[in-house]
Amino acid sequence: MAEILPKSNATSNSGTWAKSCSSFRVTSDLVNPAQEYASRLETCRLRSARSGKLHVRLGYLRLVLAGVAAYLAWLAFGRDALSGYWIVVPIVGFYVVASYHSRILARHRSAERACAFYAHGLARIEDRWAGTGAAGERFMDPDHIYAADLDLFGDGGLFQLLCTARTRMGEDTLAAWLLSPADPAEVRERQVAVAELREKVDLREDLAVTGEDEHIELHGEALQAWAEAPNHLWPKQWQRALALLLTLCFLASLFVWYRWGTAAPAIVLLVLEALLAFRLRKELHNAVDGAEHAFEDLKSLSSLLARLEAERFSAAKLQALSARLLQDSVPASRAIAKLSTIVDLIISRDHMLLRVLDIPLLYTFQVAFLAEGWRHKFGPCVRQWLSAIGELESLISLSAYFYEHPADSFPQFQTGTACFHGEELGHPLIPAARCVRNSVRLCDRRRVLLVSGSNMSGKSTLLRTVGLNAVLAMAGAPVRARLLRLSPLPTGASIRINDSLQEGSSRFYAEIKRLRRIVTLARESAGALFLIDEILQGTNSKDRRTGAEGVIRELIGSGAIGLFTTHDLALTEISLAFGEAIANAHFQDEIQNGKICFDYQLREGVVTKSNGLELMRSIGLDV
Repeated sequence: MAEILPKSNATSNSGTWAKSCSSFRVTSDLVNPAQEYASRLETCRLRSARSGKLHVRLGYLRLVLAGVAAYLAWLAFGRDALSGYWIVVPIVGFYVVASYHSRILARHRSAERACAFYAHGLARIEDRWAGTGAAGERFMDPDHIYAADLDLFGDGGLFQLLCTARTRMGEDTLAAWLLSPADPAEVRERQVAVAELREKVDLREDLAVTGEDEHIELHGEALQAWAEAPNHLWPKQWQRALALLLTLCFLASLFVWYRWGTAAPAIVLLVLEALLAFRLRKELHNAVDGAEHAFEDLKSLSSLLARLEAERFSAAKLQALSARLLQDSVPASRAIAKLSTIVDLIISRDHMLLRVLDIPLLYTFQVAFLAEGWRHKFGPCVRQWLSAIGELESLISLSAYFYEHPADSFPQFQTGTACFHGEELGHPLIPAARCVRNSVRLCDRRRVLLVSGSNMSGKSTLLRTVGLNAVLAMAGAPVRARLLRLSPLPTGASIRINDSLQEGSSRFYAEIKRLRRIVTLARESAGALFLIDEILQGTNSKDRRTGAEGVIRELIGSGAIGLFTTHDLALTEISLAFGEAIANAHFQDEIQNGKICFDYQLREGVVTKSNGLELMRSIGLDV
């Protein structure tokens, strides 16, 4: 590890750090997460094994009871050897065993999913997680100003490491947090919430195993559109009163028909009811059909909501999110249970008797009004339910990451000019056994770090290390560092820039377009962080020098800080034109037994040697 600035400069700034607008820290003693997960995994496996054995035995018992029932039926009805009432005994036994068997199956599925939950947790702790879990491919945007450069999405990306959400809303919210920096006040609230959730392992397990499906498929946009669509039935309460009046009158007409033999009133009323139902057929169909489809989505959330509602929180943000799951003191899960009852009534229309009585009793009309009444009361809440679940799942994802990486810490924020001070920064996507940590400090007069070195020496990895930790910090997550103090920093990166055959643009043109966006970001922000790899390598050395100096001057003038790398040693002379604003640093490499070796340690100053020719000769090129 190398300190890029003298220690005297670091200590002179301690007063600034004391004024940090966010200095939240977690100091609680935590158990070893790997040991805790391993212990819980073993318990879950034992529970799964027991329920699995019981499941097999109950299956055999059901077969035996079915066989006994068949044998008794043969004796009773085929041989007339005993009373047919004896068949009731195995049938009742079969029903009791089947009911118990279904509970055992649910318990077994829960245990299996708990095993998978802790196995995935151990994989994350042991750096075996890449390629497992949601990778967030649908959030990939090649035009985003840093997402592709910092490996946010895809297999082995930051999203895959962090995300434990079971719903699409949770994934959407977490992705949005990674793609857009939050303001310091919001970051502080998230930090407090994540710290509280950190040790709630039981809550995370319950949320992982509750419900029938591992991933909850829910069409949030369609559900919100239904919940917030204009209500065409509920405002017309006179129609419901008319329908009720017609139903009561029809029942009275049946008594008249029975008592005096006059069918005319019943026929007239039946015609009126049919006309009313025909007149509103579209609204009725939309009401009952919409309620059925909405419930199919909402019922998958019911158990998840119920578990979240049962948890008590002390963090202000968590309490606010819990409050959004209530409407007039009615929890969201109970509201969904009410919709379930209404949908059961809707489904009952398929019964033959209700098909016959549908028009006389205006049954569809009545249940449609019940469905629209539910939507009138709870429809406006659906959006906030989904939003609250998304935020809660995102916070829970970050808390799991924090629990599984106890050496990580929350960043501290400060006001004033742009600043980034990271000590022992590590790349969160590199396994701990291979991760080499470095320190970077860009504060006060020091605005830019110019990093030189050969290819594969660690320059791009350093940029991503700084960028990913900045993204984590601005999302409210802990960071892979012993200490990170920074100002609010929107980030722009130019690391993984390629040419585009479809757009007909070269790599150089794609790079200068990205640089323009980074400059624009710096101009529009009070302070920004830029990360530029191999700046302007697609042009000649003269234009590269002039262009790089101009871009850096513009960024520094806009109040931005950042790093840019190069293997062109001529560019390291740029620092002479900027004085203390730019510091040179480098990575070294060595040729050992014909192989190039790196230690990935950041050192002060310009790289003093080049092994390019030696390496080329070592592989047989005559240069």
